[in-house]
Amino acid sequence: MKKLGKILLWALGACAALLVTSISLTIGWRPFIGPKTRPLTSIKFEATPQRLERGRYIANGLSGCLHCHSQHDVTQHGAPVKIGTEGGGERMPFAHLPGQIFAPNITPDPETGAGNWSDDQLARAIREGVGHDGRALFTMMPYERFRSMSDEDVASVVVYVRSLPPLRHEVPATELVFPVKYLIRSAPQPINHVVTTPDPSNQLQWGAYLVNLGGCIDCHSPVDNHHQRLPGLEFSGGQPFSGDWGSAVSVNITPDASGISYYDEALFIQAIRTGYVRARKLSSVMPFVAYGQLSDSDLKAMFTYLHTLSPIKHRVENSLPPTYCKVCRQKHGAGDQN
Repeated sequence: MKKLGKILLWALGACAALLVTSISLTIGWRPFIGPKTRPLTSIKFEATPQRLERGRYIANGLSGCLHCHSQHDVTQHGAPVKIGTEGGGERMPFAHLPGQIFAPNITPDPETGAGNWSDDQLARAIREGVGHDGRALFTMMPYERFRSMSDEDVASVVVYVRSLPPLRHEVPATELVFPVKYLIRSAPQPINHVVTTPDPSNQLQWGAYLVNLGGCIDCHSPVDNHHQRLPGLEFSGGQPFSGDWGSAVSVNITPDASGISYYDEALFIQAIRTGYVRARKLSSVMPFVAYGQLSDSDLKAMFTYLHTLSPIKHRVENSLPPTYCKVCRQKHGAGDQN
């Protein structure tokens, strides 16, 4: 019996060691112990007119903060934000999400909004993916891209958000399904270094910065069944979207003949400003109502950067019935032409 007990004890120890090793080599321990985070500071961003204007520009246009954290009129082309709901929070209107996802109320209302959140809690949520209560945010909040948002730009966004009229609007908490609610705890990463703003006079670097903060890659890249971006196909389109506005598939925006090689600056700006490519109407899932607020110089910089991308042959056409595509291994219009 004593020998059998030793064997069982050894077997249990071996299983425990195997389990620890397996977890360490696969998902890691963050899903169990919570997101990696840094201590909050007492920093208070000075509200200057320059920061207020820059924050308005980023939050309403470039990064679309208010586009997600507000209600929309889906009966209009572009689904513009409903006046009076700016920053008050909204249900994410996309189909096939891993649970009920809500963009919270970020207005300064102290009871239903962010009125009691510190400046650093807001900045940490924006760039590091950790909520004011220490939880990991769902990655639909694009903090992984916003990690490259400069210290000055994130300060400007916080200053602007602080200036919004407080809205008393209770928004339900996000409820994610298992195991997503735990796996997302591995995504946040603290920022413990200075993040500088690129030189706007360098059009290519500035364009890359703007395209990143605008999230073009997030929508205009095909994904697999686990919503992981397919490597080597970035910006080539093919990601399906369904929601309150209908259904559409993102198009190729690389400088290939199947993408936007025929665009010039004027056509690019027209598409962003109006939601039309000549006579072709863009889907309202494309947030052109937000990007249309950007300056001509910034849109030109974004266009310049997009035309430096590697051309990828991947035809996507929303006017055609969906067929299997061997490039992205999904079904979409013109899939059989690839």
